[in-house]
Amino acid sequence: MTAPRTESAANDTLRIHGFSALQPGPRLIVLGGVHGDETCGTIGIERVVAELGSGALHLRCGQLTLVPVANPLARRLLRREGERNLNRLFRPTRPGDEPADYEARITNLLCPLLDRHEVLLDLHSFQSEGEAFAMIGPRNNTGTLEPFARAFEEGQLALHLRTSRVVEGWLDIYAAGLAQRAGGQPADDAALAFGWGTNEYMRSRGGYGVTLECGQHEDPAAPDVAHAAILSALRLLGMIELDPAAQPPSPPALLRLVSVTDRHHEDDQFVREWATFDPVASGEPIGVREDGSVLHADRDGFIVFPNAEALPGTEWFYFAVTSDRDLTRQG
Repeated sequence: MTAPRTESAANDTLRIHGFSALQPGPRLIVLGGVHGDETCGTIGIERVVAELGSGALHLRCGQLTLVPVANPLARRLLRREGERNLNRLFRPTRPGDEPADYEARITNLLCPLLDRHEVLLDLHSFQSEGEAFAMIGPRNNTGTLEPFARAFEEGQLALHLRTSRVVEGWLDIYAAGLAQRAGGQPADDAALAFGWGTNEYMRSRGGYGVTLECGQHEDPAAPDVAHAAILSALRLLGMIELDPAAQPPSPPALLRLVSVTDRHHEDDQFVREWATFDPVASGEPIGVREDGSVLHADRDGFIVFPNAEALPGTEWFYFAVTSDRDLTRQG
């Protein structure tokens, strides 16, 4: 759904809080409210802003930038998108071109901010029931899709957010989904660009980033997860005092996304109410298409981001399997 452009949207202000210690150090940016119906990140960020303002929290070194509501229009509408998904096509408008929509204007403000940082923590929540988890990008590689050289640092950040699960992979699965929709033809660069979100942009600029899914949208504990994650990231980077009572993080279960399935018709239905990380056995039915055909799991795995309200032509659910990656080891 596309929101009409209104005078109030044109007058929106992106609120940005910046804190710089006198001692040099890491440069961390934290985003909340990239999707308007995901409020936990905003609440967690506001708590940290208040703690820094009151002196309850002291920045020892480096620079910290906090953006409580990255998409003011979507937040005002209390829905995922304003005119489109801000976490897609996250690249600045080319010089000389007019921004195509509201989110493009916001992206043009956020990209220079990300350029000045080296670490990103992007706080989200999800529609279905499920526990909080972190999402990371590719392993180190020199390929053309998403070359990367800071996988260990990114994995350490995810590890120290202390979720019980971490999920790897996104852009390669997005590319595979595009090819699937195009009858097996590889996606062109323009189509792939729409799969770029905040983390993909940060990696392309030489930094690294983790998305933290803090829980279900309405989970009362989700803001606490967001707040604790910001503090954990600051401690890991040495930007605030360590907690002497903190125990070393336990290795989380690590999953790898392997496929995405679109909803084709509004009458496509799940066979039951799935929650993120529900296990599925090979051959088990997952959903029924409008024509009566049944979708079965092609292997043992886990449902991720099931969305019973997905619009036709958009992601219905993702499928993940156990990964062999080890976040505690470099290389």
